[in-house]
Amino acid sequence: MANMNNLMKQAQQMQTKISMLQKELETREIEASSGGGMVKVKVNGKQELVEIKINKDCVDPNDVEMLEELVMTAVNQGVKESSDMVSNAMNKVTGGLNIPGLF
Repeated sequence: MANMNNLMKQAQQMQTKISMLQKELETREIEASSGGGMVKVKVNGKQELVEIKINKDCVDPNDVEMLEELVMTAVNQGVKESSDMVSNAMNKVTGGLNIPGLF
């Protein structure tokens, strides 16, 4: 019975650490860019796009497709890096346990 109580206590401690980490991750931001820095984005730990900067030199009304591609590439890279940041941080807290629904 003592082992079960100890296990429950450890689970509660892990849950507290995870909750604190999730709040911290919401404030962390990843910056990604494409086109040699022509398009820059910031994505937070919730995988939300929080900022986008587009260099005016890449805005060509005759080539909107290029700008769309640069934006999509930067956003996808930012979201991927943010997701990796969250996974790595959670793995440190959970010891590598894959707990469904956490991240």
